[in-house]
Amino acid sequence: MIIYGLTTCDTCRKASRTLDGMRFVDIRAEGFPEGLLDRAVARFGTDLVNRRSRTWRDLPEAERALPVTELIRRHPSVMKRPLIETGDGLHLGWTEEVRRALDA
Repeated sequence: MIIYGLTTCDTCRKASRTLDGMRFVDIRAEGFPEGLLDRAVARFGTDLVNRRSRTWRDLPEAERALPVTELIRRHPSVMKRPLIETGDGLHLGWTEEVRRALDA
């Protein structure tokens, strides 16, 4: 299991503490493996963008109009977090539904 997020994100830290045997990838420092962001966009679409984040609110309209993959590559903190990759697929966020799916 791999958690993609930011080391400064409280929600990512909660998920990391709860999930045993996971590996954490700081997307700001390490980026995304080839194809992962495309798969995440195919699965979650624009829900991958956290429109309540300070980063999103501060972006100029031209940046907001970028394709989701380009937007997140340029501004990793605009991604809703954490993005969790398991053998079963991808999960987004740390909701009760995600915790149940991961038996956390």
